[in-house]
Amino acid sequence: MSTYELAQQMRHSLGRFWPRAQSKLYEEPKKLVDHGLATARKERVGDRPRTVYRITAEGRRALADWMAEPAAGPSLEFEGLLKVSFAEHGTRGDALAHLAAVRAWAVERNEENLATGRAYLAGEGEFQARVAQNMLGGSFLTEYYRMVAEWADWATALVERWPDDPAGAVVDAEAFARIVERAGWSEADPSQ
Repeated sequence: MSTYELAQQMRHSLGRFWPRAQSKLYEEPKKLVDHGLATARKERVGDRPRTVYRITAEGRRALADWMAEPAAGPSLEFEGLLKVSFAEHGTRGDALAHLAAVRAWAVERNEENLATGRAYLAGEGEFQARVAQNMLGGSFLTEYYRMVAEWADWATALVERWPDDPAGAVVDAEAFARIVERAGWSEADPSQ
């Protein structure tokens, strides 16, 4: 693939859970070539030159070595959650606007997720031969987007009961107790 094609694939697939700056996507293949992990071939598409990259045997070995290493857990960066965490420094309207934006984000992201899933079901996915592997990520993203939307709905219902100045908000004791109870899932017997 060319770097343009790689960048497009990242935007539509891996970029949903492994986001990288577009500029980095254009730099990395050159580094792989420098390290002998990929080759580069110049070609033309009409009047436009492009470079096509291909993984080498050494690159496949490095990929296999990387795959054998245990994976780290996810890292979360979520501005909407940060803003509602400091809601007392704004208004109830501000918090509700942040929550509405978060829900809209989840719905918008899931639209592409749903279209991709439907394409694979119809046998028309871009990497149809990888549907078994792509299903794993698709399942995670489906549940993630749904969880974010459901959380935004739940949080909106709570914040709507707050005073205009969130500094005067009072905890919903029943809701908080349910949160703590749900947090105990990791202590549950895994055989159940």
